[in-house]
Amino acid sequence: MSNLKQKPLTQSFKFLSLNLSQPQNESNTVLAEVLSRLRGIPMDFHGQTALITGASRGIGKAIAFSLAQQNIHTLLLVARDPQRLQRVATDLEQLGVEVSILPLDLTQPRNVHSSMVKALRHHPPIDLLVNCAGVAYQRQFIESHLQQVETELMTNLLGMYSITRVVARQMVRRKQGHIVNVSSLMGKVAAPSMATYSATKHAIIGFSQALRGELAPHNVKVTNLMPSLTKTDMVRDMKPFRWVRASRPEQVAKAMVTGVKRGNREILVGWQSHMAVMCDRLAPQLMTRIIRWTQPPATTPVSPYSKVVVPLQN
Repeated sequence: MSNLKQKPLTQSFKFLSLNLSQPQNESNTVLAEVLSRLRGIPMDFHGQTALITGASRGIGKAIAFSLAQQNIHTLLLVARDPQRLQRVATDLEQLGVEVSILPLDLTQPRNVHSSMVKALRHHPPIDLLVNCAGVAYQRQFIESHLQQVETELMTNLLGMYSITRVVARQMVRRKQGHIVNVSSLMGKVAAPSMATYSATKHAIIGFSQALRGELAPHNVKVTNLMPSLTKTDMVRDMKPFRWVRASRPEQVAKAMVTGVKRGNREILVGWQSHMAVMCDRLAPQLMTRIIRWTQPPATTPVSPYSKVVVPLQN
């Protein structure tokens, strides 16, 4: 114990390479350096290669253009609709970005796996993976259709697993990379009429937390992006939640770029999201009441056996 008492305090923080005897007016600089080193080296998008799912519209498309503005070198865009993908690719190429498209149906995980393995053989190594593809159906759970539930589970979870598994293995071999999984505020605070969607977004947060711990020794980072309601084609026909202000896809993309640069593990978008998460943590009963007040009015019950055509969002 005597040896420990005689040892200077600065040696206890040798791993941070900081001089704790600096003047008090430099404390902010010291704290910033500590946080920076704990988070790791921020990502620089310049000259990098990114793969984005759900890139033909909405948040995925906005992220692609935001990365182009950050001087990303190569983009590999994934979605179901090849025509939409090609139009997005053409616009991105005018910004000086090398773009490849990979039309894939994420509800077919085996095909996704084989197609991804082939694609990665012919493209530069992936530095950034953004899992943005998703589908949502707004319906009371007791009125839900099994086909819709399966589509949400297959797209939001199994499709993401299939792509992440292939790309993460490549990142581990290279000892570098960053994975962004797009969850939702509903992954923190579940919403009535969105039971299955909320469940998949909770699952994405848990998956990301586990994956972050597994990949950290290999210098691969994992971030959760959690937008609230966003003005995209997917929510265009949904009944609005009272008092909820929808974000624009460009706002979500900007928040992602900023958060990844800072090395954030979780990225909430908009002040309402921060307030909702804080309220749910500090006053859960109040949050339960607020959710009830904001939920859309219930629809007239329908037979769970009625025929329905399910459009898949890209």
